[in-house]
Amino acid sequence: MEQTLQRMFTKEEQSLLEEILMHRRDVRGNRFIDTPISEDAIDKILRAALTAPSVGFSQPWEFVLITEKQTKLAIKQSFSEETTMAAELFSDQKQKEYISLKLEGILEAPLNIAVFYKPKEGPVLGQTSMPNMGKYSVVCAIQNMWLMARSLNIGMGWVSILDPEKVKTILNAPKENQLIGYLCFGYTDMFYNKPELEIKQWERKKKLQEVVFKERFK
Repeated sequence: MEQTLQRMFTKEEQSLLEEILMHRRDVRGNRFIDTPISEDAIDKILRAALTAPSVGFSQPWEFVLITEKQTKLAIKQSFSEETTMAAELFSDQKQKEYISLKLEGILEAPLNIAVFYKPKEGPVLGQTSMPNMGKYSVVCAIQNMWLMARSLNIGMGWVSILDPEKVKTILNAPKENQLIGYLCFGYTDMFYNKPELEIKQWERKKKLQEVVFKERFK
């Protein structure tokens, strides 16, 4: 078996990772600019996804790269239909705030990537008791893409207000595949110093002591 020395990291490298984590943002369409993304940058983002942990080393992810306007328009139509229905779930002032938010950048972003979970036939090591672990593995891949994009000063937005079955039809996805994330990538005119929804006071940021418990829940 091949033996290699383990990589150790300096305090400066640890600090840089912390900076990237702290400055990751969900970028919306009103922030994207039309500067094209190089093939090298796209390759780095995708390779970052492939380094994500996956249950049983199953690597259950597939990616569809979308640049054609016609495809984006079809996806945007699903977003428009879903966001109209979603607005009705909020009442009064929250509904007005919801309607005013720019929640996607499907058309504005030069690159869209649809990320799918592709289940394996038969049992998967580590997934027999918790079957959703395969999907969680795909989410880890998306987080890797997000962080790599941010390190390249490329914005990413995750669009979740979509009908996954309509997206599958538009993209001719295999029946067994499940849409986990629809992502928009592009350079941006700015990155907010705080999450946009925190700035707009949609929700407040939770404090560490509110979400961490010792030994068990109280």
